[in-house]
Amino acid sequence: MTKELAIVGASGHGKVIADLAELLGFTVKFYDDAYPNKAYIEHWPINGTCADLIALNNTAIISCNDVVVAIGNNEIRASKVQLLQQNGFNLISLVHPTAIISQYAAIASGTVVFAGAIVNAFAKVGLGCIINTAAVIEHDCIIDEFAHICPNVTLAGSVTVGCKSWVGVGTQVRQLIKIGNNCLIGAGSTVIKNIPDNETAYGSPAVSNNKA
Repeated sequence: MTKELAIVGASGHGKVIADLAELLGFTVKFYDDAYPNKAYIEHWPINGTCADLIALNNTAIISCNDVVVAIGNNEIRASKVQLLQQNGFNLISLVHPTAIISQYAAIASGTVVFAGAIVNAFAKVGLGCIINTAAVIEHDCIIDEFAHICPNVTLAGSVTVGCKSWVGVGTQVRQLIKIGNNCLIGAGSTVIKNIPDNETAYGSPAVSNNKA
């Protein structure tokens, strides 16, 4: 018997999460706040809004309360995760079978790790993060809650990425670097200096847009 998983957010990111969830043996049900104007995502029906899902919790209508939030925007994902937790839902993590996760790494609930990603020894990934396709999180890195590490990012050892920060596609970050909270690192950047909170930085080497 397969286990049911509610997915909040019906977008491109939601498609990839649904594909992964089904690969892991779940049956999926989508919920999106665009419902009923948006009734389907590909072949999957959308069953209601996030509020509808919350109203169904602890009723006989749903068989379990496992949920994952499939929203790429870090701020919105954080608000939905916190709302669902407050209403008694079980935020689960999904890890693709081709990802390599060290036995000494820690992955918090609500995080999704996609195909080909590597999370090495003693790295810590916080609540509600996205570790996207083929990202490399080296030893002793700390990824704070609701961060998004995009495809093909490489974080060398002991890098810290702050809460709700976004590290763009193909970025490389030197060892021991600290990227603050609510930062945006542009695609293809090379980060060799610390980035303070609330900064947008890009380039090789990456420079803050406030200092360019």
